[in-house]
Amino acid sequence: MKGSKDLALTFAEKCKNIMASNWRGYLNTVKADAKGSKEDIHTSRIMYFLKRGIPYLCVPQDDLHNLNVVIDERGSMAVANPYPGPLANVLKSIGKLPTRVALTGDVESLEEEKMRHVKESLRETIELEKKAVSAASYAVSEILSSSRISSVSRTDNLRDVLSAAENTYVVYKFDIRSCSYIDSTGTDHEVDLEELELSKTDPLSMFSEKLIDGINQNRARRSALMLFCFEYLQINAADAYMTSADLKGFDVLAKIPSKTAEPGLDEYNWKECRIDFKEEACDVGTFCRLLVEMEAEALQNLRSRLQSS
Repeated sequence: MKGSKDLALTFAEKCKNIMASNWRGYLNTVKADAKGSKEDIHTSRIMYFLKRGIPYLCVPQDDLHNLNVVIDERGSMAVANPYPGPLANVLKSIGKLPTRVALTGDVESLEEEKMRHVKESLRETIELEKKAVSAASYAVSEILSSSRISSVSRTDNLRDVLSAAENTYVVYKFDIRSCSYIDSTGTDHEVDLEELELSKTDPLSMFSEKLIDGINQNRARRSALMLFCFEYLQINAADAYMTSADLKGFDVLAKIPSKTAEPGLDEYNWKECRIDFKEEACDVGTFCRLLVEMEAEALQNLRSRLQSS
């Protein structure tokens, strides 16, 4: 269950997962007036959803974007990995930026029939997510309920888009022309658009924010992450947080003793690690089951070593 290059996510997969796990992003369009486009940029935070990997933007009726795209369809969009709860504070304290996706493309208006079809697709997606939560096992429900994220979730916000009056939001298709993955150090990695299109949305994406926060908010579950670091990565961690979760495994931020620390001083560094599953987690229930199995295996191995020593 160690990290494996063969199992590591591609930048395209990381981008797709970030976009699927969030529903808010910053849209930039070129300011316009009756004389045409200007060089100034208008930026605002908007909601969006994915349909077959394509972002559909939900822009408030009174937002300046609606005027801008009539004159100039060009736009850009930034979507950050939604790091929740204590994890955000830890990352900020060590100078790590949220991983994020940067897109450029065209903001395209939808015909009435197409907009109706897109909204119906969103309604079906929301219902599927609702059923998945209702059918979740006790272990999954316990972790999700441990999250301190506001009860106003991704699904609740997108449901508001559907229930709002027709003149409240305008829905646009964002036709992607370029895509980049920006890592926690701020390094830009260009993503091939064909690879992005072919990559599949991770089945855990819709739950990842609450799943990660539910684990990180619980000291016992963080202790299990520390145990995983020791057993599978040979890292003696003083603390650990889960930073991402996907069908192949999860990323961990581990607090480890500094090798350059002077004797008697408690100095630590944070190290980003990857732990992969033996099998793919096709849903959130399987993900939680695999975590439980890993913990049992790690504890058994630890007991065996202690008994033989």
